[in-house]
Amino acid sequence: VQLQASGGGQVQAGGSLRLSCAASGRTFSISTMGWFRQAPGKDREFVAAMRWSGGTPYNADSVKGRFTMSGDNSKNTVYLQMNSLKPEDTAVYFCASKRGSTTPWEYWGQGTQVTVSS
Repeated sequence: VQLQASGGGQVQAGGSLRLSCAASGRTFSISTMGWFRQAPGKDREFVAAMRWSGGTPYNADSVKGRFTMSGDNSKNTVYLQMNSLKPEDTAVYFCASKRGSTTPWEYWGQGTQVTVSS
């Protein structure tokens, strides 16, 4: 599975961005897709996840009510709509996939930079 993340950029606080993650290769093996982020000097943290077949996404508390994950199986793509962005959302955002709901995250995209200025 190959994952290609895109859509990052620089916005002011309160603004919005939509990230995309396109999957290719053995997409039939994907069970769950997720978004993570890593700020400078910090560990990578979970942002959101959803089953590849659809359903309700699960969001980290830090982004609930502001970020929404969605997917389009016809395009093999998942999205992360980010609204009401804060400077603390500044990070490199990664998408990832795994084969089962309880298995480790197996494949990772290359990351896309999101910078939120105050």
